[in-house]
Amino acid sequence: HVEGVARDAGDYRVGKGWSGGSKVLGSFNRTDTGSVGLSWVGDQGYLGAAYTRQTAKYGLPGHNHSFDGCHTHGDHLHCGAHADDEADGHDHDAAAGDVPVVDLRSERFDVRGELRNPFAGFSALRLRAGVTDYKHDEVEDGAISTTFKNKAYDTRVELQHEPIGGFKGVIGLQTSQRKFSAEGEEAYVQPTVTRKTGLFVLEEYRWNDWRFEAALRHDRQTAEAQTSGIERSHNGTSASLGAVWKFTPGYQVGTSFTRASRAPSAEELYAQGLHMATSTYERGNADLRSEISQNIDVSLKKTSGDTTFGVSVFRNRIQNYIYGRTLDELDGLQLLQYSQADATFTGIEGQVRQRLTRNLGITLFGDTVRARLDGGGLLPRIPATRAGVRLDANWQAWEGQVEWVQVARQNRVADFETATPGYGMLNLGVSYNGQFSSGTPWQVYLKANNLTDRLAYAHTSFIKNAAPLMGRNLTVGVKVAF
Repeated sequence: HVEGVARDAGDYRVGKGWSGGSKVLGSFNRTDTGSVGLSWVGDQGYLGAAYTRQTAKYGLPGHNHSFDGCHTHGDHLHCGAHADDEADGHDHDAAAGDVPVVDLRSERFDVRGELRNPFAGFSALRLRAGVTDYKHDEVEDGAISTTFKNKAYDTRVELQHEPIGGFKGVIGLQTSQRKFSAEGEEAYVQPTVTRKTGLFVLEEYRWNDWRFEAALRHDRQTAEAQTSGIERSHNGTSASLGAVWKFTPGYQVGTSFTRASRAPSAEELYAQGLHMATSTYERGNADLRSEISQNIDVSLKKTSGDTTFGVSVFRNRIQNYIYGRTLDELDGLQLLQYSQADATFTGIEGQVRQRLTRNLGITLFGDTVRARLDGGGLLPRIPATRAGVRLDANWQAWEGQVEWVQVARQNRVADFETATPGYGMLNLGVSYNGQFSSGTPWQVYLKANNLTDRLAYAHTSFIKNAAPLMGRNLTVGVKVAF
């Protein structure tokens, strides 16, 4: 197996009417990715290995040199001059320069294998393992200002047992380690080592038109901050139970109940400093506890006939929900404190497609979510309600679609957060499929997005005002599978 992808994109243009100009400076991206793999396949299983290398150079839009040297006074930001600045070594008069550039290199080795019928009572033994060596330099004015490194490994071993009383399933072990470090002017997290170990079991049972699924998992995580010597350990148990009932041909209803635990990340525990990529000053909290969520999801689907549809609703109550709470904002820089509080998420999503003719169909789709803190208040960066209509067509080797997506205004905002205007986008796609005489398939495609060149912002982005969404854009490509 050999695969390669190259991308060379300059600064993109935004929709009409942006006060920052016509292009987002620093939005360029030049990426080269290559992968090579080899597998041995036999009667009793397979074993394969792959090597992937990626190099990239891309900008950091929204970077503001006036943030250099910003610090906190209690729960407030300070970026202006005062009498002690010179003694403290703060330089608040740094002039805006070129956009910083990320120079990235990543290497990853993967191994996957399966042994069939390894021993009595088990039908398969599977292995997935990987090692990642990641590094990127943030370059400002031709010099490296900060270097980020991430060395990690992950391993997953699972055993699939023979059916027991109609139950089919797997038991397994998953482990990982991540060594992260940042050195330089904008090292906002001290070097950390995070280790995770998890034990899990997944089971499935079928009875007539019913399918039942159950899962149980226990995780342990330790996160050590190597400079301060602080270490935090978290244990958590997760469980889920779900069922799908095909109550009549072409229809099914499903429901699931989940109780999940998530330990805080090293950044959430130990961050302390400027994070220029998101224009934030982040402060971690070493006393954060694990999140505990309880979720219920109900869905209804119609999967056959001229009319098909799917709709699902969910409600997720999270105890000790971890989020970045903004304590202060100054000239676009946010003071972000990782905090936790009980929260509830409620949402619905759905789509319905009507086949108009043998070659033509129309789809309506949409989704919305509401998120609140149980003690009162709204959560930041929650996506806005979205709805759209799509017309799809196919004829011989041709396929195409045109869609209109309408995103509503998001005015349900948290403290220090601004409302985000709504927008509509017209998108178009067309492709032609063929194959060579050898049987190898190929495809030529064209994608045209935001044809009306609307100015649009993503409410979920920390730098939404500094980097609006892409304006009218056209992509032409060729895909060949070999």
